[in-house]
Amino acid sequence: MSRRPEQLLLAFLGEFVLDADVEHVPSAVLIGLLAELGTGDAATRATLARMSRRGLLEKVRAGREVAYGLAPAGESVLREARGRVLADEPFAPVGTGWTLVTFSVPESQRDARHRVRAALTWAGFGLLRDGLWIAPGEVDVATALRPLDGDLTDVELSAFRAYEIEGFSAARAVRSAWGLDEIRAHHLQFLATWADVEADVGGSAHPLRDMTALGADWLALLRADPRLPAEHLTADWPSGRSAATFRRLREELVGAARADLAGLLGRSKAPSAG
Repeated sequence: MSRRPEQLLLAFLGEFVLDADVEHVPSAVLIGLLAELGTGDAATRATLARMSRRGLLEKVRAGREVAYGLAPAGESVLREARGRVLADEPFAPVGTGWTLVTFSVPESQRDARHRVRAALTWAGFGLLRDGLWIAPGEVDVATALRPLDGDLTDVELSAFRAYEIEGFSAARAVRSAWGLDEIRAHHLQFLATWADVEADVGGSAHPLRDMTALGADWLALLRADPRLPAEHLTADWPSGRSAATFRRLREELVGAARADLAGLLGRSKAPSAG
């Protein structure tokens, strides 16, 4: 399974830095961890620099040593995501009906358009037709877009609640906005990727590496699955198995992974601000 460096870093930071005793992690530790997961040094350094420029990370330096911690914007993004990451039913819609969003962004603000689309996708929205996005349930649009407050100055956005009218099924809208076969494939890939690890998770020799990879794959799966109502899914829909697999693996891995990180930080002299 292909994992982007930013995805791996967000998974690591959300699990081991957010609301933890760890404030800053030496860049050498982050580069070494992502190297174990197939990411080259240059790609990791470039991703850390890009996340710092975007205000997600803060960089501190002591002499020639550099470390990274969460900036307020990064904390906001990860705190908003944590509720779903650890939810008992992460693939069930919240509330009933549907949430609709339409937005317009000036052509000169293409980066803002991309970030709004990414935030809507994470919140479960799919593109129904040009300019109209739909999500199952009662999505808190303000919370979903809060990390983008600085990017919304020139964005014209409206949001509505909607309900099906009897005799007019939403099934066609669901098929238009989301590819159900593709969503199923994401679940099956997650299950296949972690089947062997789950069989021998207690014997993992690399718990920090495995927990970081698991977190990145879980974030990717949550982004791919919009939390559709059960009536639009088949009886053998695999989301329940995916959720159970993630919970079992995390429970087995997270304690050893934290001990692994503590050992690495003990062997690394972390810079301090100032």
